[in-house]
Amino acid sequence: MSKKTSFTTKLDLTLKEKLLSDLQDQGFEIFKPPYTFFSAKKSGLVCTFYESGSLVVQGGKIQEFIEFYLEPEILKSFTFTHPEATIDLTSKIGVDEAGKGDFFGPLCIASVYADAKGIKDLLKIGVADSKKIADTKIVKLAVQIKKTVPFSVLALYPETYNDLYQKFKNLNSLLAWGHATVIGNLSLKTGCTKALSDKFASSHVLESALKRKNLKIDLEQKTKAESDPIVAAASILARNCFLEGMEKLEKEFQITLPKGASKEVIKAGRKIILKMGKEILGKISKTHFKTYHEVCSSE
Repeated sequence: MSKKTSFTTKLDLTLKEKLLSDLQDQGFEIFKPPYTFFSAKKSGLVCTFYESGSLVVQGGKIQEFIEFYLEPEILKSFTFTHPEATIDLTSKIGVDEAGKGDFFGPLCIASVYADAKGIKDLLKIGVADSKKIADTKIVKLAVQIKKTVPFSVLALYPETYNDLYQKFKNLNSLLAWGHATVIGNLSLKTGCTKALSDKFASSHVLESALKRKNLKIDLEQKTKAESDPIVAAASILARNCFLEGMEKLEKEFQITLPKGASKEVIKAGRKIILKMGKEILGKISKTHFKTYHEVCSSE
C-alpha cells in the first residue's frame, strides 16, 4: 500500500464530542477555523472536522493514527487501511507464534479460523499485526477475538519447551510441530482444510509436520503473513498467551522477568540465580539459548 498523506470521510455529527475529547487526550492543539467544528494539530498530523460533516486528516503520520484510532474507535470501518479489493475473504485458518525470541517465558502458538463474515468482524474490532499493538491493547483485543471466531492456543512453558527441544534438537522443527498441532485442533473443530502461516523455515518443514499428524491441509506459507487479518488475530492471541505466561511465572516464583534476550535479561537472570540457584532456569527460561550460558557465566 503506497503511503498516503491525506484522508477524507463523512462523519456522523453525534461523534463530534467524542472525537474532540479523544484528540485533546492525545495531545492535539485545538483551533476553530471558519466553517469547522474544530481543527486539531500536532506534529505530523492535522485533523479537521467541517460543519458539512466532512472529516479531513492530513500529514505524514496519518497511517498509524487512522489504523489504530480513527477506524476502530470512530469510523468502525476500514476503507483506508483495508480497501475491500485487497482483503482476502477466503475462509481459512491463520497461525502465528509469540515468545520465540524471548529467553524467559513460554513459547505460545495460536490459530484462528474465520470465514468472510468473521474476517470483516475481526477488522471491525481493530485486529492488526500484534507487533504494532501495545500490550495493554493486546489483552483487550484477545478477549474480543475469542468471542468472535473459533481459535486454538498452545502454551509451551519452559519445562515442557526444554523437554521438547531436546527431542526435536531444532527450533524450527519444534515450531512446525506446534503450528501443526493448533492447525489440526482447529481443522477438527471447524472442518476447514485451508491454512495460512508466516514462513519461518523452508516450506517442507511445516508441510512434513502436518503429514506426520495425517492432516490434509491446503497450506500457504508467506513472509509477513500477519498482513492477513486471520493471521493477525492469531498473532494477537499468541502474544496475549505469552503475556499471561510471563505474569504466571512471575507470580509463581516471585521474580521479575524482562522480555527479549538483551543485556537487561542477562542481568536479571544472574540476579535470579544468586537468589534461587541455577536449577530455576529450567523452569523459567529456554535453556538452549546462547543467553543461558551468558546468564550462567560469572563475567
